[in-house]
Order: sequence, then C-alpha cells, then structure tokens
Amino acid sequence: MQTQDRVTETALQQGIRASQNYLLSLQNPQGYWWANLESNATITAEIVLLHKIWGTDQSRPMDKIENYLRSQQVEQGGWELFYGDGGEVSTSVEAYMALRLLGVSPEDPALQKAKAFILSRGGIAKTRIFTKLHLALIGCYSWRGIPSIPPWLMLLPDEFPFNIYEMSSWARGSTVPLIIVCDRKPVYPLNPVLNLDELYTERPDWTTEGLPRSGDWTDLFITLDDGFKLAETLNLVPFRDEGIKAAEKWVLERQEATGDWGGIIPAMLNSLLALHCLGYAADDPIVARGLQAVDNFGVETDKHYWVQPCVSPVWDTALVMRSLCDSGLAPDRPELVKAGEWLLEKQILDYGDWNVKNRQGKPGAWAFEFDNRFYPDVDDTAVVVMALNGVKLPNESLKDSSIARAVAWIASMQCTPGGWAAFDLDNNQDWLNSLPYGDLKAMIDPNTADVTARVLEMAGRLNVNPLTPQAIQRALRYLEREQEPEGCWFGRWGVNYIYGTSGVLAALSLVAPQTHRRSIERGVAWLLSCQNPDGGWGETCWSYNDPSLKGQGSSTASQTAWALIGLMAASQATGDKMKTACDRGIAYLLQTQQPDGSWSEPEFTGTGFPCHFYLNYHLYRQHFPLTALGRYQQLFALS
Repeated sequence: MQTQDRVTETALQQGIRASQNYLLSLQNPQGYWWANLESNATITAEIVLLHKIWGTDQSRPMDKIENYLRSQQVEQGGWELFYGDGGEVSTSVEAYMALRLLGVSPEDPALQKAKAFILSRGGIAKTRIFTKLHLALIGCYSWRGIPSIPPWLMLLPDEFPFNIYEMSSWARGSTVPLIIVCDRKPVYPLNPVLNLDELYTERPDWTTEGLPRSGDWTDLFITLDDGFKLAETLNLVPFRDEGIKAAEKWVLERQEATGDWGGIIPAMLNSLLALHCLGYAADDPIVARGLQAVDNFGVETDKHYWVQPCVSPVWDTALVMRSLCDSGLAPDRPELVKAGEWLLEKQILDYGDWNVKNRQGKPGAWAFEFDNRFYPDVDDTAVVVMALNGVKLPNESLKDSSIARAVAWIASMQCTPGGWAAFDLDNNQDWLNSLPYGDLKAMIDPNTADVTARVLEMAGRLNVNPLTPQAIQRALRYLEREQEPEGCWFGRWGVNYIYGTSGVLAALSLVAPQTHRRSIERGVAWLLSCQNPDGGWGETCWSYNDPSLKGQGSSTASQTAWALIGLMAASQATGDKMKTACDRGIAYLLQTQQPDGSWSEPEFTGTGFPCHFYLNYHLYRQHFPLTALGRYQQLFALS
C-alpha cells in the first residue's frame, strides 16, 4: 500500500473510506454507536456469586460463563488484570471461586494449574479487600478481616468535614450498600458446602485474623477499626438502625427506572446484596429490575457469556461522530443528524449527587451510559458538546441551547486547584485512599490533566468562548503544574502518558498556542521520543506502577492515533509540521488496517482505576485512528 515512511494520497483516501464505512455499518437504528466494554474476569465471577446468593443462577447461562472463564485463563495458570500482564492474584482467586461455584472440581487440571499460580503469588492473604469480602459472603474468609463501615456514616451532614459525598461517585455508589452488607456480615449457605482452603499458603485462625498493619501512621485506621468491631460485638454501635435505614433509603432512591445503580456493576452488585440482607425477595420489583439491569450488561455468544463493568453508548456515539466529521463526512449527513438528535434526548436535566458540593450549577450534562441521571460527568459532557458543535441538525436552536446548558454546568464544576474532575467538585481528600477499605486507591475524584484538557479543547472549538478568561487561566496554570519533567502529562482515564499528553496538546494548541508554546514543544519532544521503530506508539498499563515505563509498549492503533492527534494539534499551533513522524504514524495505521476497515487491538488502553482496573473499549481502535487519518488529510492537504 505504501512504504514504511511514506503515505500516498490513494492509500489515505482508501483507508479513510474503509474506516468510515465500517463505523457507519455499526450504527444502531436509533442513532447511537455502542460497542463492548471489556475488563477482567472478576466482574463476571462476581455475577456468578450474586446469582448463587439470590438463587437465580438456573435462569442464566452458567455453562457459557464456565466456558468464558476457562477461555480467559492464561498459560501461567492465572487470570489477567489486563491483556498481557501474565496473571494477577485477586483476579485469579475470584475466577477460581466462580468456577468452584459452578461445580468445577478442585482436581480439574485448570484449577490445579490456577491453584499453583495463586499460591505462588501468596494466596488469598494477598488479595484485595473486595475479593476477601466476596469470599466472606460464602464463608471462605473471615469477616474480621474486612473493614467495618459504621452505619452512622450515613447520618453525617453534608457540611461535616467527612461524609459520603467526599468519596468519589463510584466509591459512594458501591460503599453505601456495603454499609448494610458489612453490618449484617452474612454467610450464605451453599449446596454443596464450599471452602477454598487450598488457596491459603497458611490457614489463618479466624478467631484472631484481622486487618494487616503497615507499621506507619495508617495503622491508626486499623486501631479505629478494632474499636468499631468491638462496638459491633457489644451491640454498642450508635445510631445503627437509623444509619441502616438511611442507607436503604439512599439505595432505593438512586435506582434508575431501568434497574441500574450508578451505571456500574460494582454499585449494582452491592445494592442487590444489600437488598438481600434486608430481606427483599427475588421477585420484588426493585430486585427484579436490578437483576435485569445486570443482565443488560451481559454479552452472550454461541459459547461464552460474560458481563461488562459498564456500558458506554454516549461516549462511543460522541467520539464516533467526531471521527466521522473530522474525516470529511458532511455535517448534515443523515447518520450524523440521527446521532446528534439521539444525544440531545440523552441530556440530563435533573439534579444529581454533584449538586451536593456544587450548589451553583444547573443541570444540563451527559452521562456515560444509557441511563444514569445521578452521575453525569464532565468528560462525556465536553465530548458531546464538541460532537454536537460539529454537526448540523434540523433544529439548530435546540442544539445551541443544549450546548449552552452543558457548558454552564461544566463551568460550575471547576475545582479549586483550577482543573476539572470527572464527576464531582473538589472531591480530593486524599487521606481516604489510606483507609483499609480503600486499597484500590480510588476513593476520591480529584481534578486531572486529561479531563481539564478536554474542557479547554471544548472551549477552543466553540465559536464563542464559553469560559471566562479567569477560568481558562486557572486551568492553564493547573496544567503547567501537572506537566512531568520529561514533558508529558499523566493520563487518568486512558493509558497513560500518551493519552494525557495528547489531550493537553490538543487543548493548549487551541487556547494558548503562544503563551504556552514552550509547554507544547516539551510535550511534542516527549511524544517524538516515544515513537516505536514500526512508526506507531504504545504504552503498557504497567506505566502506572512504574513511571520509568512512560510511553513504552507495543504499538497499538488507539495509542498511535492519540500521539498523532497531539502532534498534529501542536503542528497547527507552532507551524512545525513534524511531517516525518506523522507520516510514519499514519503509515503504521494504514498498514495495520484490516480489509473491512477496522483495526485489531487486544491491549487494554482504557483506565478504570490506575494500577487496579483497566478497560478495553472496543471502539477506541476504530474511531481514534479515523480521527487521526482525517486530521492528517486536512493538515497536509492531501485530497
């Protein structure tokens, strides 16, 4: 098609058309795009546990879940946190647990291999808190080793220095129902009785086993937890009943009409567990809707069944729209009009949890999922605004008013340090990540460079700047502080520094090309230094654990596209074409494009919780490359 370092006009046009046609073929008749969102085996394993507890497993395709879990086991014997990591102990224990719940014998060769892997990593004792909690539900771990969550936490006022709204939205939606579960400490009987003693390197004494100490100031929390547990034992927990009732009320109020809670499986799973603890029946309408919502996240094929951690139709639709517009489709093309009108219908005009800390803002944002009225987010909203801004709809005044509401909401969500977070305002009490319960280090939702960059890019692409000069200056100062010594920026929601750097370069090049030229040049130099010999870019998820791996990894379609998007934005701002590097990156994309116009990418390039939870968005590898191809054609005037 082309040489390694050269892009021909014909090859570029063919690649763009093939990608456009592929994406257009995926559009739902209602107007949206939506592809699978893949994580690790724990989500599906926990759903097995959920149905076993509720007794609803017989009406679900458990045989296909067994096939799926077996298919995900890697050669080393475990199950991976992300593609290519070789296996991770918590993920492996949960997958093993699910297979045992499905009736697989511990003598099965796959489980024997898994046991050896798990024991080599320290066994159950080395797993995360949530893995241990799920094991405690079936009597395979002691509740003494699970942090207590005092019910009176629900009664702390919003003005109190710490309350449930100081947790990130995802932590809050998962924690409030766990207040009920951890208070009741249920152990559900199984038939036959199950134990996982074989996964302990040393069998603990359940009567004395508690939370491990770290030997630093965080042991204060362990001491407090010991006190909470003593109060529970003596039935001296203050406001216990009132707290449980408040938690129940909170959970019930936040269920969507579709049955979802928070749009994420952990919140849905924990809410259903809480209702079970409170005596709700499986045929109760609230429970039935919840179980159906979980089913709606399932993916079933001829042989396999697995469950997504979340669904992303709003996010997918807006990003696909942008790629189609950037690659030359007419802004009033029927497919884009239908998608734009679908997005307008999804705008959330209700107040959500964000309003607790943001009393000034008015509704008008978008969420990630089909239905999630309590938790719209800044990132989705900014991308939707840019997508709508790029298309021409029959009712332009309706579009403009929707954009104005969204932008006003985003402006009201600017955090004190100057940036933007995903879901909440000033949700930044970092000490919460030191709680024994917070071992995923995801208890808060502080402002981040990538979300801040998205907002500034949005501001730069609108005809009238929607943010005040003061707001933009605060955000720019924040991004200045966040730039790494190497010139890159951390990526909170995508892997990792390539994602963050691409986003910031796209923003700075639009809103501050002159005043921040030096920052742009440093970001460009870092990206250029990371280009692989094959012309592409890639970065491993391990870069979150080990920053020395910044920008290092096998080339992927999505990460190559991100790097190109950042470089081309900077090129427009600085006048430095960087054509050789861009040629090589575009050539990589064209050479790896498949005959149907798509790209293959098993790597996980989306981030849920850095170091602990990763995602593979199945459309990232399709629309981001198209965006890069389209912008390349515009920038270098190939027509």
